[in-house]
Amino acid sequence: MITNFDKLCGELEKQELEAPNGIASPSTYAQLLAIYLYQNDLCNAKFLWKRIPQNIVSSNPEIAAIWVIGQKLWKKDLAGTYQALTAYNWTEPIANIIRALEERVRERAFNLIGRSYSTISLDTVVSMTGLTNEAVIQICNDRKWELSEDGVTIKPLPPVQPAPLHTSSEDQLFKLTEFVSFLEN
Repeated sequence: MITNFDKLCGELEKQELEAPNGIASPSTYAQLLAIYLYQNDLCNAKFLWKRIPQNIVSSNPEIAAIWVIGQKLWKKDLAGTYQALTAYNWTEPIANIIRALEERVRERAFNLIGRSYSTISLDTVVSMTGLTNEAVIQICNDRKWELSEDGVTIKPLPPVQPAPLHTSSEDQLFKLTEFVSFLEN
């Protein structure tokens, strides 16, 4: 199972560029499109979609199904995104990328909720994450989010941001001196 999608993306882009007659295999297009969505690179995904030859799209419904996910992400339709992710019976290696994409979209949704809301309804979280009520409640408990007594409202906590690394003024001055010295010589 390949999980280094950045490396795979580079290899697939190279395959597309070096393809005979400028037309890559359907598998290359499908994987590259799914990886662009995984990377949240919607612009590159849209450009790739536009340059995939129509005969490849029409003879490979999986590519069209991947683009449906892209359209939902483009419109920021989270509920529709989860429906599109589960609407197709994905084949390997696309299924691996789609599973990772679903996890990443869900994690981004939880982070968005944590940053944006002081209180939010359970139904809204369920819609934004594509999970069941029980799964949402479990994840909220894991994240130390407070669930109201009536079980309808959640009080999320913002995601923990790593502390910025500070360098001392002396270190900064030393680096600046080294840089200026380098430029002068």
